[in-house]
Amino acid sequence: MSRFLGTGVAMITPFHADYTIDFNALEKIINHLIDGKVEYIVVLGTTAESATLTKEEKKKVFEFVSEKVNGRIPLVAGIGGNNTAEVVAEVSNFSIKGYEAILSVAPYYNKPIQEGFFQHYKAVAEASKLPIILYNVPGRTGSNMSAETSLRLAKEVKNIIGIKEASGNFDQFNEIAAHKPEGFDLISGDDPVTLPMIALGAVGVISVVANAFPLKFSEMVRTCLKNDFKGARKSHSDFLEFTRLCFAEGNPGGVKAAMKELGICEDYLRLPLVPVSSITKEKIKAQVDFLK
Repeated sequence: MSRFLGTGVAMITPFHADYTIDFNALEKIINHLIDGKVEYIVVLGTTAESATLTKEEKKKVFEFVSEKVNGRIPLVAGIGGNNTAEVVAEVSNFSIKGYEAILSVAPYYNKPIQEGFFQHYKAVAEASKLPIILYNVPGRTGSNMSAETSLRLAKEVKNIIGIKEASGNFDQFNEIAAHKPEGFDLISGDDPVTLPMIALGAVGVISVVANAFPLKFSEMVRTCLKNDFKGARKSHSDFLEFTRLCFAEGNPGGVKAAMKELGICEDYLRLPLVPVSSITKEKIKAQVDFLK
C-alpha cells in the first residue's frame, strides 16, 4: 500500500506585514492540518512561495515543521529547481529528521527536452537518501514531461516512487495509470480533477485548497478511495467554485485570502506575488461561508 495514500497538503508559508516568516501562524497551520486529518504535509513546495525564500529560511522552516509535527504525520520536503547540480547538492545534504520523501518540481524556464528531464531526475534520485516524487506542472514550468518519460523514470530509477501530475492532460494521466510499475504512485496535482484521477487509479492528491478546509476535502478524498464516487460527488461539486477562485489571481493568493477569512493567518505574499483583488476576496469570502 502507498505510504502517500489520501490527502497531502502543499502547505503555505505565512508572512508578517514586513514579509518575514510568521512562525506562530505556521504552527497554527500545522495543527489546523493535523486536526483536519490530512494524511501528510508537503513542506516548501511551490505553493509555499519557496522560490522567494533564502536557503537559511528554508532550513529554519524544515526544522521548525519537523519539531512541531513531532512525528504526528508524515512530511515531504519540497526540493527542486532548474539547476540540476544545485538540486543534487541540496538533496544529498538534506538530513532533517521527520521527512519521508522529497517532492521535486520539474526544471523550469530552461525547457529541457525529454532526455534532459530524464537525466535531471536520475541525477537527483541517485543523490538523495530519501525517495523522490516527481512533480510535473507545465503550466508553471513552461514545458511538459511526457508520460513516456515519467514511466521511463518509474521503471529505470529505483529511488523514484511516484509523480504529482498537474499537466491537466487526461491522455497523460491514462497512460501513466495504465502502464506504471507496481509501487509507483500517481498523485493528483490539481484539486478539481482529484475525483476523476482517483477513478483512474491515483492514490490521492497533493492539495492547495485543503490548506483552508483540510477535514472536508480529505474526507471527500477518502470517500473516493473507497470507490464511493457517488458519495463524494457533492463535496467535489461544492469545492469547484472555491477552487476556481483560489487560482483566479494566482496561487497561493487565493487560498491565503480564504485562510485570513478563517482567522488562521494573514494573506501577505512576497513579491512578485500580490494579494488578490477586493472583488475576488469578496467572492472567496462568500465561498468560505458556504463551505464552513
